[in-house]
Amino acid sequence: MASSAIPLERLGGHAFNHRTSVELEEEYDRLRDLARAEADKKKSCFDRAHEAYERGNGAEAKALSNEGKRHQAKQAEYNKRAAEFIFRENNAMGRIAEDTIDLHGLFVEEAEDILEARIRDAQARGQSHLHVIVGKGNHSTGGVRKIKPRVEQLCRELGLDYASEENEGRIYVDLGGNRVGAPPPLPEQPDGHQSHSRPQRPQRPRPERPQRPQRPQEPEDDGIFGCIKACCTVM
Repeated sequence: MASSAIPLERLGGHAFNHRTSVELEEEYDRLRDLARAEADKKKSCFDRAHEAYERGNGAEAKALSNEGKRHQAKQAEYNKRAAEFIFRENNAMGRIAEDTIDLHGLFVEEAEDILEARIRDAQARGQSHLHVIVGKGNHSTGGVRKIKPRVEQLCRELGLDYASEENEGRIYVDLGGNRVGAPPPLPEQPDGHQSHSRPQRPQRPRPERPQRPQRPQEPEDDGIFGCIKACCTVM
């Protein structure tokens, strides 16, 4: 049995996408380490439960299985706290552009769930586009990118067109059902830097498409989904 239900593949070599304090990095690492410790305990319990069952000791197998489930719940809670912590830090107001979401530090399934919630909230507000920071995969195991393919898959399932930006670590997603041949160039700012915000574009009527089944989520005002609106309202 795997040590974690969530693929332990996170975006980037560092969890934070900005300069931060040692204390913040240590807190994030502490939460992930606690989750990994619970995952190891869970695996041990489930392995021993299987062995007890094979020996015909059903009572011991059940007790060990229940203990494994308790460790599994603790693992999920620590990972949830870590995901909320890193998402708030990387997407705090004023830290990134308002039409951008940064997935650094998140495991693959965490990133997918958070991005889907953000997209649905943005569409409900009539917002036109979203820049998704997915990383270049330089630090992925074997150089194989995990986040970007999952983001692209989610966009296809939601019927949204997208394109990689000049910065290969970002994806431009059109939220209005329009085709994206290529992402529009970022406008130059007076200091010579490029802005991540773009003016709204007229939206064409979206064609009817099957709705992607929604997975159960926490209420929007709970935990990480509650901070999506507060941290990063899309332009």
